[in-house]
Amino acid sequence: MPESALPSRPLAALLFDMDGTIISSIASAERIWSRWAEAHGLDVAAFLPTIHGVQSVETIRRLNLPGIDPVAEAAAITEAEMADVDDIVAIPGARAFLEALPRDRWAIVTSAPRQLAERRLAAAGMPVPDLLVAAEDVARGKPAPDCFLMAAERLGVAASDCLVFEDAPAGIRAAEAAGAGVVVVTATHREPVRTGHPAIADYIRLGVAKAQDGIRVTRTG
Repeated sequence: MPESALPSRPLAALLFDMDGTIISSIASAERIWSRWAEAHGLDVAAFLPTIHGVQSVETIRRLNLPGIDPVAEAAAITEAEMADVDDIVAIPGARAFLEALPRDRWAIVTSAPRQLAERRLAAAGMPVPDLLVAAEDVARGKPAPDCFLMAAERLGVAASDCLVFEDAPAGIRAAEAAGAGVVVVTATHREPVRTGHPAIADYIRLGVAKAQDGIRVTRTG
């Protein structure tokens, strides 16, 4: 959908997924996961699209590989990802947009472990919000709504008054289940994704206006 469809109503808070939404770590993640998949005899091309937007341990667990400890394997992958951040970059315009937001009105809600999230944000030169909900903070990861509900609660607002920026199907479903509005970020999409939600390619023409009744996402230019 076009950017003109972005919500005009006042919002209590904005919630952002991280990978593929405000930064791009696809090259790093796919290098590491490709090596892992090859070592376990998987079809790499078929497997890679399944890794995005969910916790690593869940990606491994749902494969039901014999003799594999999903927790240990996920920990090893996280360590490898922590060391491979050289080509992680910000989505165009994301840094300026985030820095324009009131610090108590936004959060990052990611399926990545906290240490990895902080490492990737630093590598991309991105601001770290006062609230970051990471993989270890919830018992159920995306597509369950728990992470977005937790973020809204900790910000002291209703999830239904929040706007979620997401790129992956699991995260979109989580935001929908939480009752939040959704904007789909398509910067890293290789194929069109039809969701019925408004979509943006980047943040370059987005701005934020502060008002008594909340904040509003605006377009510039």
